[in-house]
Amino acid sequence: MSALTKRTTVYFDPALHRALQHKALVTSRSLSDIVNEAIHQALAEDADDLAAFEERVNEPLVSYESVLKELKADGRL
Repeated sequence: MSALTKRTTVYFDPALHRALQHKALVTSRSLSDIVNEAIHQALAEDADDLAAFEERVNEPLVSYESVLKELKADGRL
């Protein structure tokens, strides 16, 4: 473990913990490595989502009601 890592306590549902332990054994990785990778991926997805929102900030807003009306008019609802 690197000197740059931080230690914390995380409480898992017992079944989830068992699944993580099993995955750690099968993949020859530590539970911490698996959790860190999953969190990294989740945060990267959030960053991608925020970038997509930023790219579309100037697009006109479309109301839910107008989308429903359009679907009904097109016979798709």
